[in-house]
Amino acid sequence: GQIEELCSAATFADGIAVKRPGENTFELVSKYVDEIVTVTDDEVATAVLALIEQQKLIAEGAGAVAVAAAMFNKVDIKGKKTVCLVSGGNIDVNILSRVITRGLLKSGRVANLCIPLTDKPGQLEQVSRIIASKGGNVVAIHHDRGEENMAINSCFLTLSLETRDHAQIEEIKEALRSEGFKILGQH
Repeated sequence: GQIEELCSAATFADGIAVKRPGENTFELVSKYVDEIVTVTDDEVATAVLALIEQQKLIAEGAGAVAVAAAMFNKVDIKGKKTVCLVSGGNIDVNILSRVITRGLLKSGRVANLCIPLTDKPGQLEQVSRIIASKGGNVVAIHHDRGEENMAINSCFLTLSLETRDHAQIEEIKEALRSEGFKILGQH
């Protein structure tokens, strides 16, 4: 092998983001490392969230890459005693907030729905009742009447929901559709 330089090293695992490894590092890795695997930022974010939820441990992105590699089967650990070294808790709280939010969205424990409504009394109550009947919890509401391409008697209702999983989100969406509500998007 030889040292190669990358154009960029953009990752939130900034503790290991290098465009070019040093000579000493390259020599040691060449001598002692059998395999190198890669993980995505999404996989690392999932590992950071899993460490928080399951181990009550805060790790920065670089500190969670070994856990990400194990969680996403990048290395064969089945039936083996395995240790993932987790080091470094130097994660910016804004990044941590985004990691948690993204993890909750990806796991289906949070959903954001946008629903066009006729702007009349009772619409919000009806939507809320349907969501509650399926066990969802509305945690934020944004009611927008100001879109220029919107009919004068219409509005967009954007809801943030706490949910159990993706299946529950689909149940809620289906229940809303069956009552005549259209869902423009989910993110």
